[in-house]
Amino acid sequence: MDLGSLEQIETKIAFLERANAELSDVVFRQHREIEALRERLESLALRLQVRETDLPAPSPQDERPPHY
Repeated sequence: MDLGSLEQIETKIAFLERANAELSDVVFRQHREIEALRERLESLALRLQVRETDLPAPSPQDERPPHY
């Protein structure tokens, strides 16, 4: 193996290590964002559930006729 091909291999390894680190950072940020969104979704679902249980059942007089 000559010096040129060894340098090419080292360059490729350095590039792959950098790309791997960048992808790892992206995955970590996405994981944190997904967790925050999941928490917000759960909070909104709970708030919606509470509101739905607090509302009185609609009476037939409150419903719109089908032709509206």
